[in-house]
Amino acid sequence: MRTALALAASACLLMFGEAHAEPLAIGVAAPLSGPLESLGSQVRTGAAIAAGRLDARITAVDDSCTAEGGRAAAQAFVEAKVAGVVGFLCTDAIEAALPVLKDANIPVITVGVRTESLTDRRAKTGWPVYRLAPRGDDERNAAASLLTQLWRDRLFAIVDDGTIYGRELAETVRNGAEQAVLKPVFIDTYRPDSDNQIGLVGRLKRAGAASVFVGGDGGDVAVMARDAAKLGADIVFAGGEALRSASEDIPYADGTLMISLPEWADVADPAALDAFKTANVIAEGYALPAYAAVEIAVAAAGKAGRDDRPVTAELAGQDFTTAIGPIRFDEKGDLSGNPYRLFRYEGGRFVPAEEQ
Repeated sequence: MRTALALAASACLLMFGEAHAEPLAIGVAAPLSGPLESLGSQVRTGAAIAAGRLDARITAVDDSCTAEGGRAAAQAFVEAKVAGVVGFLCTDAIEAALPVLKDANIPVITVGVRTESLTDRRAKTGWPVYRLAPRGDDERNAAASLLTQLWRDRLFAIVDDGTIYGRELAETVRNGAEQAVLKPVFIDTYRPDSDNQIGLVGRLKRAGAASVFVGGDGGDVAVMARDAAKLGADIVFAGGEALRSASEDIPYADGTLMISLPEWADVADPAALDAFKTANVIAEGYALPAYAAVEIAVAAAGKAGRDDRPVTAELAGQDFTTAIGPIRFDEKGDLSGNPYRLFRYEGGRFVPAEEQ
């Protein structure tokens, strides 16, 4: 894979008439100062390691997660004549940068912005943005799809903590069940962050619920499962990616279900992980997605050089082999498939449900 992508980079150098000068330039936009600096550093580090393996170079700019910072970063990338930009974790920064980058015909691969309107408005804005991050509604849609299939023959309930996040998750699961001609035996809103949920669990038990979807935090799910065991209620609880933040005091019960993105280090190409080890860097957070974004940018630029087309014309509808698996963008710039998966808690950790 490294050889193929290196050849792609060389082809792109020919397109820009720089085969005997500088390597392919890739812009990296991330918050490199302020409260999100640690996340921005993950983006920069992952991109730099990938660029080093692909004989490309990065131009990293602090977008400060602000509109002003995003606009300034975009102008810096235009001046640097980058072939593409990767990164961006904040909506304000990327939305301010995209008009500038659009005028320069420079595509952007965001690894962190989930705002649905970013790509939903593509026909209106013409912004050359491609989303390696999930959409904001991917988690909700995956929960509805995966759990209604799993619970088709089970009595199930849906509860939420009253927050916007929890309500939207629960409502999407309820709508998905309705479309599948399924009806929960119990629906309720509970008080979050409580020391016990005996009353709620008692009502779930009386309703006969064997499975419960919880639109809320991991700590609440752990408390519910503990209290269900106290009442002798055989109930399987499920939740969204908030369950990645484990309860500090109460462990999850074995069998607890979670709809979440994979831990990228668990599914990554061993060669990419070796590159991080060689650099003495932990492949955490946004590091591997940023690595993959650079792989895609280099491959697309190489194909653009061979086809004598703009790089933006080579990103949608193409299959890319990356360190975190195959990637394909649809015509709007979103991932062509939902990246969320079903996990089950067993032996102190969440494992892919299909491995059970």
